[in-house]
Amino acid sequence: MKAHVYPILPKPLARALGHLPRFPGSLLFAAALTRVLGPQLPGDVRAALEGRSISIGVTDAGVRFDVSWRGSRFVALSGADKPDLSIGASARDFLLLAQRREDPDTLFFARRLSMEGDTELGLLVKNTLDAIDVALFDPERLLPARWRRASAN
Repeated sequence: MKAHVYPILPKPLARALGHLPRFPGSLLFAAALTRVLGPQLPGDVRAALEGRSISIGVTDAGVRFDVSWRGSRFVALSGADKPDLSIGASARDFLLLAQRREDPDTLFFARRLSMEGDTELGLLVKNTLDAIDVALFDPERLLPARWRRASAN
């Protein structure tokens, strides 16, 4: 299998992203999480996540997404309150985690992944993501069916 090389986010792009307001990005992030992860979450995980706030920071991009699980979906938060759990890593490291090319524990102990706040919630998130099918993160699968059909022609 060919090793993938993921570049570091270019500084001009990171600066531009860092100036974006948090809430609209959190809306998009919450919608994406609902679409990709929502159907995979077991009932007990949904119950444990209910109303808990999670902040995901992409350190090299200077962006942060604040979300919570409410009822049957992730919702965006304004980011005004201190979250129950904050997770931070570079865009490259998040991509490596999503594709299971890197282990979260390895990144954590190498200080490339940070986690602050409720430890029990952090372990729940980590274990839940470990149990989810990695094929969910295939970019082709994330496109709406009509776009996949159009791109196949």
